[in-house]
Amino acid sequence: MEATEGSVAVAPASEAADAADCKLAVAERFVSLNGEGPRAGKRAAFIRFRGCNLACSYCDTRWACDPACPVAWESVDDLASFVAAEEAELVTLTGGEPMLQPALVPLVKRLAALPQVRFVEIETNGAVDVGPIVRLRADLLRRAAPGRPNGARVGLTMDWKLPSSGMERHMLRDNVALLASDDTVKFVIGDEADLRRAAEVVCAFDLTSRCNVYFSPVFGAIDPADIARFVVDGRLNGVTLQVQLHKILWPGQEKGV
Repeated sequence: MEATEGSVAVAPASEAADAADCKLAVAERFVSLNGEGPRAGKRAAFIRFRGCNLACSYCDTRWACDPACPVAWESVDDLASFVAAEEAELVTLTGGEPMLQPALVPLVKRLAALPQVRFVEIETNGAVDVGPIVRLRADLLRRAAPGRPNGARVGLTMDWKLPSSGMERHMLRDNVALLASDDTVKFVIGDEADLRRAAEVVCAFDLTSRCNVYFSPVFGAIDPADIARFVVDGRLNGVTLQVQLHKILWPGQEKGV
């Protein structure tokens, strides 16, 4: 099965970016509860960046993808100081599309070095090369300090866009081979066709043996119980059904959650 239909030409995060000279386009930063994935319900410092190379039909942060979205141009030091002041153990970098920020790699490296940080999560749409983050992660593991052998872990939460998104043709197949146990693939489900396609992709890449796998409903478009029945009846062991916690706790609120 061919699991991708193409790619998008973008300027992804650079491993050579000079942290001292680069500013990042921050749409908002805040502290809340993580709403999705293996760390759902945990306190986290969020940094949301402006801009995205996709236009998904169900996007719930479209405002942050608008090129006219107001931003604060912040340095790596600025953002590290924010996380340190909030005493956050979990940091979630989101968007928009974080991988489009040229200084993302030095930012992640700096955040992972903060004493209180235990996990840095990068939410990415699957249409940008995640190699720079994966290589940084491997380097951090090699350089872990003797007194902190495990250090801060770095994980990707990567979407695989399904037919109802209108963006599946942009998925980068090569990204999947780079995923590991601290990573997550998220399938946002809008209808039954999406469910069937998600199951095909999970099987094609044997995803549940590689990383965490989550099925998440498009809020209001499909009954989560229908996804539950599909997972149970399809014997999709290793797949986790999730609902977006922040949509339940703070309905209708787009920012600061």
